[in-house]
Amino acid sequence: APKKAKKKIEGGSNVFSMFEQTQIQEFKEAFTIMDQNRDGFIDKADLRDTFAALGRLNVKNEELEDMVKEAPGPINFTVFLTMFGEKLKGTDPEETLLNAFKIFDPEGKGHIKADYIKEMLMTQADRFSQEEVKQMFAAFPPDVSGNLDYKNLCYVITHGEEKD
Repeated sequence: APKKAKKKIEGGSNVFSMFEQTQIQEFKEAFTIMDQNRDGFIDKADLRDTFAALGRLNVKNEELEDMVKEAPGPINFTVFLTMFGEKLKGTDPEETLLNAFKIFDPEGKGHIKADYIKEMLMTQADRFSQEEVKQMFAAFPPDVSGNLDYKNLCYVITHGEEKD
């Protein structure tokens, strides 16, 4: 039976409390896939083998060394999880995203006309391309009235999609 992610707090860091149990399990699966030699640590050889399995051969040694150097020491699962936690810290909390969308929804309906948000995305600040807008609406289609449910969109961005 696969080992469950430890609940125990290791080294005084509470990295396990940053993620939900399902996320920890997904990270554990990713770690296991990358730990090609199954020694409980990810090293340069494991990274090289992982890249090869993904079809990327001839990865430069310096590139692999730079990746391994990002860790404070040997990369066991706790270090791996901590590194992801640090990378993900920059993602905006749901409330921040909701507040950004509320600018386009002064009546607080919880949705915005898809045509309006498309126009804003393509003409303001970091402009979206036609293709990027198409991808967004493919992932989050407007309802039959042509409205984008931005509350759901913000939830999925910050929590991930619900599994059936």
